[in-house]
Amino acid sequence: MPYEQAYQTQCDHHALVLGSRTSPVPELGRILMVEHPPIITITKRPEAASHVVASEARLKEQGVTLHQTDRGGDVTYHGPGQLVCYPIIDLNRAKLRIHDYIRLLENAIIDTLADYGIKSSTDPNATGVWINPKDNPTLHFENDQPAKIAAIGVRVRKWITLHGLSLNLNPNMAHYQLLVPCGLAGRPVTSVAQLLGESKSPTRAQLAGILYTNISDHLDQNIETFSETNG
Repeated sequence: MPYEQAYQTQCDHHALVLGSRTSPVPELGRILMVEHPPIITITKRPEAASHVVASEARLKEQGVTLHQTDRGGDVTYHGPGQLVCYPIIDLNRAKLRIHDYIRLLENAIIDTLADYGIKSSTDPNATGVWINPKDNPTLHFENDQPAKIAAIGVRVRKWITLHGLSLNLNPNMAHYQLLVPCGLAGRPVTSVAQLLGESKSPTRAQLAGILYTNISDHLDQNIETFSETNG
């Protein structure tokens, strides 16, 4: 689905979740899964546009478009072979603050990768999910740095979330040479296919199903924990 169409779809679902607040049974939210044509999205950060390092001619040659976005973060690539997840979640209903919500998404991704035997972790200095070469001795990343496998960028409007995360299954990794992903120079990027091999990688539908379950479970656990703590 084109990025612009997916954004409008998010807004439509956001309006429905917001409208349900006045209904007898308010919604916790919805989880949307999508794949985009090749695109680099750029936030309003002053330095974000400079992190697109390819010329217009090269972008056109590679079939990659540019689009301004209102999410947090920096520049991000989306394309075929990447699972993009847009949770439209009422943070009031979920009993979550913004930073806790981002940590929840990171943990759901880590659990999803663990289902396929991939050990991943967070970085206290950079949002997202990372693969440490120390946990994968057969891999050799640039500068021996952990490689990003999932990016996160969100926006919250009326305490209901928009945007979300992207998890690399088997995208065109050459496209990452067109930008400085998330504005983090010298940090490599990887994918499930690079870690497991094409033949052992899940399908997009399989990965989406497990990610959906893990996000849902983490949301339910958080609500349950909040209820127990607050009586």
